[in-house]
Amino acid sequence: MRIRRLSGETMQSKSDLQQLAFEALDSFQIEVPSWGFANTGTRFGKFLQAGAASTLEEKFSDAGQVHKLTGVTPTLALHVLWDLPNGTADAGTVHDLANKYGVAAGSINPNLFQDQEFKFGSLCNPSKEIRERAIAHMLDSVAIARKLGSRDISLWLPDGSNYPGTQSIRRRIEWLEEALQKTHKKLAPNQRLLIEYKPFEPAFYHTDIADWGMASHLAAKAGPQARVLVDTGHHYATQNIEQIVAWLLHSGMLGGFHFNDRRYADDDLTLGSIDPYQIFRIFHEIQLSGRKVLSQIAFMIDQSHNLKGKMEAMVQTVVTAQELWLKAALVDRPRLERLQDQCELVAAEELFRGAFWNDVRPVLREWRKLRGLPEDPLAALAESGYVQRVSAERGGKMAPVTSYA
Repeated sequence: MRIRRLSGETMQSKSDLQQLAFEALDSFQIEVPSWGFANTGTRFGKFLQAGAASTLEEKFSDAGQVHKLTGVTPTLALHVLWDLPNGTADAGTVHDLANKYGVAAGSINPNLFQDQEFKFGSLCNPSKEIRERAIAHMLDSVAIARKLGSRDISLWLPDGSNYPGTQSIRRRIEWLEEALQKTHKKLAPNQRLLIEYKPFEPAFYHTDIADWGMASHLAAKAGPQARVLVDTGHHYATQNIEQIVAWLLHSGMLGGFHFNDRRYADDDLTLGSIDPYQIFRIFHEIQLSGRKVLSQIAFMIDQSHNLKGKMEAMVQTVVTAQELWLKAALVDRPRLERLQDQCELVAAEELFRGAFWNDVRPVLREWRKLRGLPEDPLAALAESGYVQRVSAERGGKMAPVTSYA
């Protein structure tokens, strides 16, 4: 096993580093999304896959296979309208599927962007009647989460406007604050409301929750069980996401992540496919906060696989997340802090980059072997024949697109 910490001082023993690495891997779990297994599309077209999941059971089956191969994806995020069309009445089915496939229901995601009545907004719609219907959907989502034992209600709000002067930005802020406060009042003591932000799309002039500052303000207004959710695809191209993470950690407002990668905008690419160094930097900031804070952060995948095989892409992302998490754990933080305080710029940067360039794959293979997991999950998926089997079983019906990137 080759692991090392690059520093100008004494090297830690192999056994100490192995213990550190294994503890870091044991502490890291990540949630997979139900929509990541289904057929998805873009504004311009859609590409169907024979193995795509079209039913809730097929999504649980796929998620269970990913967890079986990786050992670190014990929960499946659910979308209310796509996965739970009957609301709380579907809870019994979900519990049965969770027991059958070995993964539990994870975060519950309201859907405020699909119905035609939300064309001009949902929680921020100028119509009081439509706003009340949107709030009712939020309260239904809270009730579903309570019935399923899910901690987090994860809200992404598409509301906004396309042209200056067409909407009152200030009144929409007030409506949104009111809606989130009403939602927060219905949370169980162990539940949280995670508020996501996005600078644009589908609205192109102004988005009602456009950045982390707005989301943080709204979380504070909603109540003590509200936090901010960071989607790594929801930022401008040059934005320093790890600085945002550091501020949210400092203020106690970081609730979770939707992980994906992007080249231009919200591209929903597999994690680390474009900028793995960015995810490493984010993980480094998180790990500085200690275990107590870590337990309060939800790590979730949110990506759409239109060209890559859905199962292969999901396993690939989970494995990449583990590798980058472990790389961040191997930063010699005491040494780095001393170099930072002494303004030793090159030495500090080289120490930091050295951890990123470590090849941690041998460590991960050993960790998996000791825990009875396949040493190479992606190869094990190919060897299992699972993708071929479900493609043959599902290919005849070719599930339609039910979600959009």
